[in-house]
Amino acid sequence: MNEESNSPTPEEIDAQAPAADDAGTIEAASAEDLQSLDDTLAAEASSESKSDEVTIESLQAKLADAEKRVLMAHADLDNFRRRTRRDQQDTLKYASLPLMGQILDALDNFDRAIEAHEQDPGGAGLLDGVKMVAQQISATLAEKGCKKIEAVGQPFDPNKHQAIQMQPSDEFEANIVMMDMRPGFELHDRVIRPSQVFVSTGPAKDKE
Repeated sequence: MNEESNSPTPEEIDAQAPAADDAGTIEAASAEDLQSLDDTLAAEASSESKSDEVTIESLQAKLADAEKRVLMAHADLDNFRRRTRRDQQDTLKYASLPLMGQILDALDNFDRAIEAHEQDPGGAGLLDGVKMVAQQISATLAEKGCKKIEAVGQPFDPNKHQAIQMQPSDEFEANIVMMDMRPGFELHDRVIRPSQVFVSTGPAKDKE
């Protein structure tokens, strides 16, 4: 009898159990939380994917711009090289223009001297004209840095003189230039034509 009196009645068991509505509410709340979490994760993944796409597009755009700049730089460099090469060729081609102009002026004086000689064959017009032209050409050459090589009385220098004959001389010591047969010239410090000279071997008695 005591054991039966201590056992819970069916009514008490029903009273202690959670209501069916409350359980349904809990399950619905859990489902909503899971769905919300899934939505959040999906949104974050979509955002990261879009961010990656934007970054790739941005890098591709920068790369295309850099390649365009490189191509333009190469084109500018090629144009500069062609322009520089053309300018150098023109400079070399027409470098002698000033000299040509001065030589033409001297040639005009030659023509005047010849004309004067034709009008008066016995006059001194031709000689004076030739002297004038010679002086004018010498002055032009000197202005351009071309000067005559001094030879007579100078020690023989194979870099500047070309010996065409050697002979005794009472006036000049041995190995001294005694006669300049064809003047030589040098442009600045470079010989453009050596002098053709006679070189002394010393007095004839010393040779004997």
